[in-house]
Formats: sequence, structure tokens, C-alpha cells
Amino acid sequence: MAAMSATLFAQAPGKLRKRDRKRDILMETTAGSIVLRLSDSTPLHRDNFLKLVKTHYYDSLLFHRVIKNFMIQAGDPVSKNAPAGKLLGDSGLPYTIPAEFRTTLFHKRGVLAAAREGDDVNPQKASASTQFYIVQGRVFTDGKLDTLEQTRLKRKIPAAHREVYKTTGGAPHLDQNYTIFGEVISGMEVVDAIAAVPTSQGVDKDRPLKDVRILKVKLVKRKR
Repeated sequence: MAAMSATLFAQAPGKLRKRDRKRDILMETTAGSIVLRLSDSTPLHRDNFLKLVKTHYYDSLLFHRVIKNFMIQAGDPVSKNAPAGKLLGDSGLPYTIPAEFRTTLFHKRGVLAAAREGDDVNPQKASASTQFYIVQGRVFTDGKLDTLEQTRLKRKIPAAHREVYKTTGGAPHLDQNYTIFGEVISGMEVVDAIAAVPTSQGVDKDRPLKDVRILKVKLVKRKR
């Protein structure tokens, strides 16, 4: 993943109004449109993302890292004008966001979460300022979830979450390690389409061979 190395949290530019927090996010891409709803359970991440959207930060950026049956990632500002073959994922604004892990939020299919640097340089698991991912995920069996509990998570997956991972799917190994701050409420077929594109196996590993671009991101009225 890739965040800036700064560890001091700072607010992104852009002023929020109270009503902004009750709006959804429309992300128009070259593959179609995705509608996101942010979580009030993770207010630091929610407000950061809203501010970035209001300042048009994400307009014209690429989905620079795509892994089928896992996730699609974007938010690197260098990707806006990156030539073909360039390795991306190391840029963002110079701050991080304190982790906001919530036991009620888990990596089911369609969640929106923040990327971050690895534990070796980021033991607090603070989030990157601008980079995010949307989980496509895959469906798990009880056996695979049992193995995951024993080898990686070192804890039990809640029964309700386990059922979702067995039916809808997701990426359970990321739970309580990366902050979730929203989810897709419309356009998962677009996420699936992006996740399915051919990607590089070279130095720019997992970058789509043909650019998948975010055209525009904006706040829209929330449908009840």
C-alpha cells in the first residue's frame, strides 16, 4: 500500500457543512458509476474523505492497484499523469489518520477502507491520507475461515461476520487491521468489472494494463 511517511494527523483542505455528512458519494469512472455511503462510526476518515471529494482531489486519478477476488485501490495523486508501466502507490498528502477500528465494521464485499503503510514502519496502523480501496473479495468455507482464525487473525471471527463471508464474501484477513469507513450501495457490478481487467506482472505489478480512471467524484443527495 503506500502512504506518506508523516505520522502527524492533519485535516485535509476543504470546509465541511453539517449536511455534507448526510450525503452520499458518486464516483464516476471509465468503467461506470459507483455510489458510496460513508460511516458515521469512523468520523475522522469520513470527514477526511468528504473534504477530499469537495476539493476534487480524486478527479482524474487511476485505480492503480487491482487484484481480482480481493480489491481495487486508488488515491495516488501521481497516477493522474503517470506514463504506462510506472509503479504507483507511494504518494499522498503529508499526514496520516489515526486508526478507527470498529468491531461492527468488517471487510465484507463492497466495503470502502483506507490503505496504509505496513506494520514494520506503522505499528499504530494509521491510515494513509488519500489512498483507499473497495473490497471485491471472495466467498470462504468454514474450513478456510477456521484456518484463517488460527494462522493470521489469532481470534474468532464473529458468527454473524462468518456467515457473510460464507455467503456474500469479502476479505476477512484485513479485519481490525485497516480502517473501514464506508461501503458501496450501488455499482458493485462496476467494482467487479474493474477487478476483472488484465493487470501488469512487471515492476508496476497489479496496475491495469489499460488505465481505469476516476473521472469525477462528488457529493449527491442521499436516497432514502
